[in-house]
Amino acid sequence: MRCIFILFLLTGSHSFAQEHLPNIYPKGYFIKPLNIPASLSGNFGELRPNHYHMGLDFKTNHVQNLPVHAAADGYVARVKIEPFGFGRAIYINHPNGLTTVYAHLNVFFPKLEQYVKEQQYKLESWRVYLDIPSGMFPVKKGAFIASSGNTGGSQGPHLHFEIRNTATDTNLNPILFGFPIADDVPPVIQRLAVYDRNKSVYEQSPKMIAVKKTVRGYITVPSVITVSSDKVSFAVGSYDAQTGSANHNGIYQGILYDGSEEVIRFTMDTISYYDTRYLNAHIDYKTKAGGGPYLQHLSELPGYTNSVYSLRKGNGILSLTEETVRNIRIEIKDAANNTAVLNFKIRYQPPATKPVPPAAKMYYPFMVNVGEGSEDCEFYIGERGLYDAVQIGYRRSASANPVVVSDIHTIGDDYIPLQEGLVVRIKPDSGLLQDKRNRVVMQRFAGTKKEISKPEWQNGWAVGKFNSFGSFQLVLDETAPEIIPVGFKSGQNMSKARRLMVTVKDNLGGIKNFRAELDGKWIRFTNDKARNFIYIFDEHCTPGKHSLKISVADEAGNTAAQIFTFTR
Repeated sequence: MRCIFILFLLTGSHSFAQEHLPNIYPKGYFIKPLNIPASLSGNFGELRPNHYHMGLDFKTNHVQNLPVHAAADGYVARVKIEPFGFGRAIYINHPNGLTTVYAHLNVFFPKLEQYVKEQQYKLESWRVYLDIPSGMFPVKKGAFIASSGNTGGSQGPHLHFEIRNTATDTNLNPILFGFPIADDVPPVIQRLAVYDRNKSVYEQSPKMIAVKKTVRGYITVPSVITVSSDKVSFAVGSYDAQTGSANHNGIYQGILYDGSEEVIRFTMDTISYYDTRYLNAHIDYKTKAGGGPYLQHLSELPGYTNSVYSLRKGNGILSLTEETVRNIRIEIKDAANNTAVLNFKIRYQPPATKPVPPAAKMYYPFMVNVGEGSEDCEFYIGERGLYDAVQIGYRRSASANPVVVSDIHTIGDDYIPLQEGLVVRIKPDSGLLQDKRNRVVMQRFAGTKKEISKPEWQNGWAVGKFNSFGSFQLVLDETAPEIIPVGFKSGQNMSKARRLMVTVKDNLGGIKNFRAELDGKWIRFTNDKARNFIYIFDEHCTPGKHSLKISVADEAGNTAAQIFTFTR
């Protein structure tokens, strides 16, 4: 059994895992973590920007501070506190080799809350990721562990809940563990997309086919789809829901049949965080980036490794012959096995003229791709950077902005996704003085999106790494961040106040370091959602006169400091 489980993890053979390893998902071992009827605002494998959703989002009736309970006996193994992501989270290891994760929390149970606070002061960091000794905080099934909240990347009160394999840190679909979540509602199929697989999925717009629901299932309009390519693949737009809920959640499984023969399926039963960005290979990224809907491929792109797919025949691409009509069936399932079925026919009709192959250089998955830029710009894409073969364009332009100290180098298109980072090398303008380089950042922009990175300098080149294509330039940043007190001023009597709050503004939006000292000692300011920095008055601020020093630094290394006095 152990050997079979290892094979499952390495191959990603999801259907094999469910058929032969039912104990991976022991039903009845875990209880739901909230004492209210279970209703989901998000489920496992749901499609999110640049990642799969890796657990269940339990609704908390639009409120915070509901009691959160341990799903089974175990011990607190880790605690994470961060401005985005999970916000405040608890990890509990269980004797059965699984770990449960509870995220977007407010306060932890008192002893754990006190321990975490002590560690934050010891490390002089509000943001922490703590490994906790196994015997320190044992918990029983149903024990109170925290209050629910809205911290981190949460956009509304809820509890994010995960189940992981402790040894591999791979996430398992919690819905398969038998939680009492009523679901007699089948998924909904909204649309079908057809792709010409003689060319890259990023160098075409799919043929969008209308879908109609009938008493016997879904059909396409028209019922026979005529294509001009002898190699095609499909993608579907669909969603799922639970009984009594209007939320559009993710689907569990999609299966493609050619006649009676299964071709390919995808299943959302196990995904690791290492692989979660591969969502961008699972969806039609170009269509989504252009403002269109999510479309889930029923084919496996060549650069998608450790995928959610199980391959039965090829990789999901159908080879068609002239004038032969093929009967196609797509089944969309949820984890309760409610099923929606789409039936249609497809026919290949050769085009009057043969398509002209691309003349530009092609870049491929599993190759180290060296970009053809210019004499002052180079770029590199790693072996696992691309999902499909594609052309990557380059153009160069001048900037009229006086703080920009290079040309603008536009590499690729932002509708082409990357799995691993893009390395960009830029030479600055010849007028940039050597002693100014330590204040230079590399900026990427695409549309309204902007991000900066502190580059490394290698033989006169600035080198930066990014996760997306776009336009890149070097910016000389000599503007210090600004520290702004919110609701108080220096010299004020704060005896009746509950907290101190400051905000920090930077011209390029890149705050790297924040430090607060009260009377010369580090003091804990929180920074949830990276908005305001907040100190809640506690035992570290006794009655009397005090001096508060705030020091900040941006990505370019510009610093600012300000001292406030107050009486408590």
